[in-house]
Amino acid sequence: MEPRGVRERWVRTGGIELCVAESGDPSKPTVMLVHGYPDSKEVWSEVAGRLAERWHVVFYDVRGHGRSTAPQPLRGGFTLEKLTDDFLAVADTVSPDRPVHVVGHDWGSVQSWEFATVDRTKGRIASFTSMSGPSLDHFGHWIKRRLSDPSPRRVGQLLGQGAKSWYVYALHTPVLPEMAWRGALGRQWPRILQRMEKVPTDGYPTKSLPQDAAHGAWLYRDNVRSRLRRPRPDAYAHVPVQLITPTGDAFLSPSLHDELDTWAPQLVRRTLPAKHWVPRTRPDQLSAWIDDFVGGVEDGHPEDSAAAGAPVKAPTGPHAHRFGGQLVLVTGAAAGIGRATALSFAQAGARVVAVDRDAEGVARTAETARSLGAPVARGEVVDVGDEQAMEKLAEKVAAELGVVDVLVNNAGIGLAGSFLDTTSEDWHRVLDVNLWGVIHGCRIFGRQMADRGQGGHIVNVASAAAYQPSRALPAYSTSKAAVLMLSECLRAELADRSIGVSAVCPGFINTAITGTAHFAGADEAEEERLRKRTTRLYSLRNYPAEKVARAILDAVVHNRAVVPVTPEARGVRLLSRISPRLLRGIARVKPPL
Repeated sequence: MEPRGVRERWVRTGGIELCVAESGDPSKPTVMLVHGYPDSKEVWSEVAGRLAERWHVVFYDVRGHGRSTAPQPLRGGFTLEKLTDDFLAVADTVSPDRPVHVVGHDWGSVQSWEFATVDRTKGRIASFTSMSGPSLDHFGHWIKRRLSDPSPRRVGQLLGQGAKSWYVYALHTPVLPEMAWRGALGRQWPRILQRMEKVPTDGYPTKSLPQDAAHGAWLYRDNVRSRLRRPRPDAYAHVPVQLITPTGDAFLSPSLHDELDTWAPQLVRRTLPAKHWVPRTRPDQLSAWIDDFVGGVEDGHPEDSAAAGAPVKAPTGPHAHRFGGQLVLVTGAAAGIGRATALSFAQAGARVVAVDRDAEGVARTAETARSLGAPVARGEVVDVGDEQAMEKLAEKVAAELGVVDVLVNNAGIGLAGSFLDTTSEDWHRVLDVNLWGVIHGCRIFGRQMADRGQGGHIVNVASAAAYQPSRALPAYSTSKAAVLMLSECLRAELADRSIGVSAVCPGFINTAITGTAHFAGADEAEEERLRKRTTRLYSLRNYPAEKVARAILDAVVHNRAVVPVTPEARGVRLLSRISPRLLRGIARVKPPL
């Protein structure tokens, strides 16, 4: 989404001219986007287009980059002090009467930490969102603490970040970086980004890349060594800060921010399963988080959003740093595991779509989700086995809320009884929901995730019965085994699209599924007796659905492939791998029903 109605102007400061782009309504609060190395302002085009629907968005070429002019001489022309002069000049031009919300990526974040911590910018900044770029002062103190009080863990952190910072050493060498960027490296850089980080290359990088990268080397040479040796002792943020950490960043270790709460008292943390160039690879999620954060600050003090102590709204549930603002769809959400999962995502600040055939139950789930903090929660009455109904649901959700970030295919029904007693109708019933419902969800919503090109995650709720043969559950076990294998196949296929797939395998969970299970070959009275007996056994086991929900969230956060949940599920999974013959013997035992 390229920004619409982009207007350009030039701001003169310190003997150079900065190319400044604006979009959105100038009467609205200003969000200023600061790019990193070796980028130009075009790295923000996707994010800017999304934010401009609500805010006045400004993104400018840092001195020496893009269409901005470079200082002469280059040496000494890129200090943090001069970059702060540039920021203030732009802010005073585009928003003279109102503080701006700053968003920085890579070196844009490094310099923006300076803006957010020096006295002369107080009152000009309302909030700061940082991604993939630490404060050099904080970094310097981080290094000193680990050198003065070493431990195996701290030494490991130093060595790990030292290895990730290889490019910093290279950029300090004379002449060679400039030659490389103006030669083969500059020509190959778009292909490198596409291959290593799957960065779309339409309109980015621009033709100025070789010159931008050559000039930008002085960002490192003018600042890094001096600040790391003598970090400022007063580098405390005087504005609310949102930290977005890509967990797959090849250049920065997450441990760099371990002590950030000391320096940023009003800190909101977010994590994103992505690599370094998130403004290009994850613009939807970044825009949503920036929009929520800026809106929270503005709502706290609409008359003066830079006021000290402005409240920032943020979810507080487990994994809120990961799921806040994301769109999650859960099937079978009227009760049991599905309801517990939808509510767990709601507590983490996700937008929740609860799907089930039970209209009253799914409405209760959505209402409770809203009360737990979900910014959006709605219930949808759909039979997951109905392909056309699922397609209509996907179209509706995409049109009204966007593409789903996390899909949980949980809907399922129980079916017990011997194979010879299981009718063709029984087979169709259990496969339509337990298998085809999962297939429809994966195919329809997975295609939307893939077409968006910004990753996602699919969770398919299988069962320990997927790898435990049973004479009493042939149809149910078959459906769940198929779900497990489908998940493994999809995980392999979708990995290069940054879409994770997890199969979660609960054991005996105390849910309502036992009260509605069908027992093949039993008459009505016998079936009711078996349901009551099974329900009582499961209630004695009393393993709550909430624990399965926590396992589902953990599976997404850590991108786990197969997750046995209960002790018996883990035990059976182990036996299936080391002693399948024993499991086959156990399967011959007739259950005491």
